[in-house]
Amino acid sequence: MVAKHLQDCTTLSNGVQMPWMGLGVYQSKGEEVVDAVKWALDAGYRSIDTAAIYRNEEEVGRALKESSVPREEIFVTTKVWNSDQGFEATLEAFDDSLKRLELEYVDLYLVHWPEAGKYKETWKALEKLYKDGRARAIGVCNFNIHHLEDLMADAEIMPMVNQVEYHPCLTQVELLAFCKENGIQMEAWSPLMRGQLLENPVLVEIAEKYGKTVPQVMLRWDLQNGVVTIPKSVKQSRIIDNANVFDFELTAEEVEAIGTLNENKRVGPDPDNFDFTGVTVKR
Repeated sequence: MVAKHLQDCTTLSNGVQMPWMGLGVYQSKGEEVVDAVKWALDAGYRSIDTAAIYRNEEEVGRALKESSVPREEIFVTTKVWNSDQGFEATLEAFDDSLKRLELEYVDLYLVHWPEAGKYKETWKALEKLYKDGRARAIGVCNFNIHHLEDLMADAEIMPMVNQVEYHPCLTQVELLAFCKENGIQMEAWSPLMRGQLLENPVLVEIAEKYGKTVPQVMLRWDLQNGVVTIPKSVKQSRIIDNANVFDFELTAEEVEAIGTLNENKRVGPDPDNFDFTGVTVKR
């Protein structure tokens, strides 16, 4: 199904409804986070994506509390950071996140990176949180196929979401196919490639055809590929513009043409070669 409305949802493997589009708050701080979340909710967004390492869970929680939108209508995602991985440490980190968010549960809890030697124990903690009803859905971030296969070999509950870097220069075709085959919803972080494709001629031509911006075309491409997308912005006008992608549809040829821009180029770390030694959640 192609999303027709900002509040349209995909159904995760456990039946939970997750909005196709949400607001990301990576690298957003202080009052700008509070404002961004409120603006997004006012504009009709119903999904907010944060993480312990973003150090803005308190601000997200405050915005949720101050919003007139009921909590049960908002899909809240947060993530356990690498330095907190392991069974007991993850359970403790989850409690800390809930306190900062001032929530009784989250809708989606994710393992932020495939920390070698730890992510399986971390996953056991997520399974417990899921069984206890404290996380309505659980999943991972930045897992390649071999990470997923390794995790799934011993998992009691399969991951419901895999949030990864995804944009026209990193189309992750094999990973997307694997996720679809295994009932894992793929989700895009950095879907706009941090503005690096704004003048790409292929995207500019398609945008001009529909009277849209290049970012709107890129976000529409995500949705038509069956990928949940969470563009980040702290500007009210851009938050509104990013959501204005439900009144046009790319042709199959245009979706394919955008896919040919792939260069396997990342703007973030490689999941097979990352090092966040010394990076901790504490403010």
